[in-house]
Amino acid sequence: MFITISNIDPRPLYEQIYESIKSKILKGELKPGDVLPSIRQLARDLKISVITIKRAYLELEQEKLIITRPGKGCFVADWDINEITSLNLLEIEQQMREVVVKAKKTGVLRNSVEQIFNKVLKEEYQ
Repeated sequence: MFITISNIDPRPLYEQIYESIKSKILKGELKPGDVLPSIRQLARDLKISVITIKRAYLELEQEKLIITRPGKGCFVADWDINEITSLNLLEIEQQMREVVVKAKKTGVLRNSVEQIFNKVLKEEYQ
């Protein structure tokens, strides 16, 4: 499994790993039942602490995105497409909310935000 982490990213490493795996699950790149690398194997591959991987997996498990079977490993949880769609929409809404809040704090006018949003939509949905 390919996971990119960056030491210049301000987010903690466990959060980068968590977000990367979560994204792969929500996009359908990782399917229900797929086995994840063991904590030790992923730590070795990424050259980071086992504790960091354990924290990322714990976060994923708390969100019910993965399940751990003692002695067998960690697996992508069984999701139906409606749940995945709902999670994706909630995540998008949260990200949009953060952008709008930042725009308001920095004095960007609503009209400018709408123009930027429409420009990005047009570029990405061609």
